Amino acid sequence: MEFLSWILLGLIAGILGKMILPGKDPGGWIITILLGVGGAFFGGWVGSFFGLGTVGGFSLASVATATGGAMLLLIIYRMIKG
Repeated sequence: MEFLSWILLGLIAGILGKMILPGKDPGGWIITILLGVGGAFFGGWVGSFFGLGTVGGFSLASVATATGGAMLLLIIYRMIKG
């Protein structure tokens, strides 16, 4: 069940990341959503090391770590594909 919450939170994080970092991305909205899901996994993994919260449940800390991870992956993707 935790895996499904990561995916759902990743979708939310992808939307939030796109709202915070607007612009035309290569690949469109599907790539942005996938980057959000990947960012949620990455943000939850890094956040668990620093005690910032995991992506296992819905809390402000988990949304923040997932969104931060999504934004980081979006920036890296733009640098590579841009």
